[in-house]
Amino acid sequence: MGWIILTAMVLCLFGLLIYFGKLPRTAFELTAAALLLGVAGYAWQANPGMAGVSVEPSEKPNSFDEKNIESRQEMGERFGSAQQWLTFSDALNRSGKHGSAANYLRNGVKEHPNNPDLWVGLGNALVVHADGVITPAAQFAFQKAADISPEHPGPPFFLGMAFAQSGKIDQARVIWTELLERSPEEAPWRKDLESRLAAMEQMQPSLPASESAEPPK
Repeated sequence: MGWIILTAMVLCLFGLLIYFGKLPRTAFELTAAALLLGVAGYAWQANPGMAGVSVEPSEKPNSFDEKNIESRQEMGERFGSAQQWLTFSDALNRSGKHGSAANYLRNGVKEHPNNPDLWVGLGNALVVHADGVITPAAQFAFQKAADISPEHPGPPFFLGMAFAQSGKIDQARVIWTELLERSPEEAPWRKDLESRLAAMEQMQPSLPASESAEPPK
């Protein structure tokens, strides 16, 4: 079927060149040879029987970790104006619209610049948008949250997670160790933090003090 369509197209093109292009008779043979050369190239390289290939979206749905939402809720306020922004941003992330989720929270921190939970959410959204890599903008968001609320566990916890996802295990371990030291025994995030640090210790030896990274204060 593909060859029939191709032949019809070539003949049609040749006729259009003669009728509308006023192709002179002296150029008939040269033009026909050029068209036949194109057909020969198609016959050599093309595969008209090959099935079409669908294009996958550049951003895949559900590429962020749902468990991070539970951790964020354990460390921040479960209700209030921040949760409305965060809940909608989570919905955007679930549908694969990571850039829209980050932009939405950018508007959130503009409207509520002193809300640490929104800054933490923005940092997380920026990391997701960057495929798990921490960016200067994400690091700034986490630091901003820490400046607003120095005792808030969210900024160091998620900054450490971003470093770990980016392969910067030493920085993550230093930040999480400091957070664990100041976390109450009954803190709901403490057990998770201890397990993450234990996994890091099995991966590589402890970081020398001279190479430690400074956690957000």
